Formats: sequence, C-alpha cells, structure tokens
Amino acid sequence: MTGKTLAQIAQAIGGETKGDASVVITQMGDLGKAQPHQLSFLSNAKFAKDLATTKAGGVILRVHDAVNYTGNAIIMSDPYVGFAKAAQLLDSTPVQERGIAPSAVVHPSAKLGDNVSVAAGAVVSAHAIVSDNVVIGANCFIGELAILGAGVNLRANVTIYHRVELGQNVSIHSGTVIGCDGFGYANEKGSWTKIPQTGTVVIGEGTEIGANCAIDRGAIGNTIIGKNCIIDNLVHIAHNVEIGDHSCICGATGIAGSAVLGKYVVVAGQCAINGHIRIADEVQITGQSMVTKSIKEAGVYSSGMPVAPNRLWQKNTVQLRQIGKLVDRVKALEQAAKNSPSK
Repeated sequence: MTGKTLAQIAQAIGGETKGDASVVITQMGDLGKAQPHQLSFLSNAKFAKDLATTKAGGVILRVHDAVNYTGNAIIMSDPYVGFAKAAQLLDSTPVQERGIAPSAVVHPSAKLGDNVSVAAGAVVSAHAIVSDNVVIGANCFIGELAILGAGVNLRANVTIYHRVELGQNVSIHSGTVIGCDGFGYANEKGSWTKIPQTGTVVIGEGTEIGANCAIDRGAIGNTIIGKNCIIDNLVHIAHNVEIGDHSCICGATGIAGSAVLGKYVVVAGQCAINGHIRIADEVQITGQSMVTKSIKEAGVYSSGMPVAPNRLWQKNTVQLRQIGKLVDRVKALEQAAKNSPSK
C-alpha cells in the first residue's frame, strides 16, 4: 500500500510536524492500538493515557498535548478535523471502474457526461442527465428526466425517481430511495383517495445521505435539501420538507410533511418533528425529542425522559400521573392559607 510521509500529510491538512517527518504512514489507527505505519490523533482528554504507550508512527495533537510527547506528531488546533482530512488522504475505499457495464441498461435518450461509471444491473431511464464523473453503483435505478450533477456518487441499490435533481458531489448510500411518493391522501367517508405527488426532490451540492433513507417527493412543490447537509441512516423526510444548508439529521429521525428547518440545524437521533412547523437557524435538538411546535430562536432544545433503573422509572411514572391531583392540593392549601386569619 502506497503511503505518505508525515511531512506530506502535515502540509496537506495544515499542521506542523514534530519529530521524524520522513516516517511513512499508510493508514489511520486507534491511539491505543496503532502500529508504526499508522497515524492516530488525540482530541478527547479521556484517551490521553494512551499517548504514553502508543506505537503510532505519528499522532495529531494540540500544542499543549505535544509538549511532553516524545514521538512523532502533527500539531494543529483541532486534531479531530486533522484526523478527518488525513483519513481522506489515506482513504482505501475501493473505487468503481469507469465505463458502462455490459449488463447496465441505459436508455438511448439519456445523456451521459465524460468519465461516467454505470455498474452492473443499473438502469438509467429516458432523458435522464448524468453529468461528468458520476458513479452509479450496481443495481441502481435512475428515473426519467432525473438530473445527476457532476461527481455524484451512488452506492449500490440506490433508487432515484423521475425528475429528482442531485447537485454536484452528492453522495448517497445503499438502499436509499429519493423521490418516492409523499404520504398524501384525502379521506371521503372512510375511503382513501390518493393524491398524485407531482413535485420532486432537489438536493444541494455536497450533501451526503446514509443508507436506507426515504426522502419523499413534494405533493405540488418540491422537497428541498440544502447544500453540504449530512443525513444519517434510516431517516425519513416527508413531502415538501425543506432543510437548510449545512444541517445534520441523525439516524432514525422522522420529519413530517412541510416542516421547514433552517441552516446549521442539528437534529440528534430518534427525533420526531411535526409537519407544517418552522425551526430557526442554528437550532440543536437532542436525541429522542418530539418537536410539536415551531422553534423561533437558536439554541439547544430537549424533550423526553432519559433512561433510569426500572424501579425508579416506575415510581416516577406513578408520581407523574398524580401531578394533576398534587397541583390541586397545592392550590387548595394556598387558598386555605390565604383565607386563614393572621396569627
């Protein structure tokens, strides 16, 4: 495996070297288990004990952590960011071969750019536009009139419905479906009438979407995901939702129809966000929160009950059910005290 010297890595990620800058690094490694050919990092103080015994060929450190470290190091203000950039340099993820696989099906009216890869079993439908340097994994489906911007990377078994638009360098992982019908039905005397979902999904450049997600197309207008967003596995985004640039949606979260999230919003795992509400820029929502109303100001918001020993949880649940009676008792006592003659 071809590696890079510590000096080359430091220059690429914006750090300064300490020690032997000529050591060759081929992989990233965990600080406590790293080997001499691996580069590690220290960003969390609870792992500082591993610094004294690590065998890593280099460690990305803050200035104060490097003072007493005798090994090779790259010094920078944010080692975790350094780790991310170094990992990109040393990334060993297999690269799909360029070209059209014999078993791929590409409609004659589809337009393919330069240096495109379409793997085995993939389907590119009529009038789809596939721009330069796009990678379409095995068994993907690209619907009619879909637009894939330059550098889009679709892992195996991704489904892109008709007229969906993906910006440049969008990355989507296996099993995800973009542009499926929104959950739109009208009820007439107990009978459901389906509402055709005639909008689409537009995803901004640089956004990455995890595995097994579902992003519904708009009922009339579009579902819109901004640029440079990150969306974890198992996320459901309903019809006509809008998510602002640079936002983060963590796993097992569901966002109901027509909710609007601002820029730089972070939604932790297993959250439920009601439809037709607005969430301001730079809001952070902690895990398992239920958001039923609009949030108008930036900040950290929480709901739900953290885990506790079962017996304590049962006791608290019983007491919670008695809150109404307790409030009435307190009010009665306050009123009695107010009406009693002064001593």
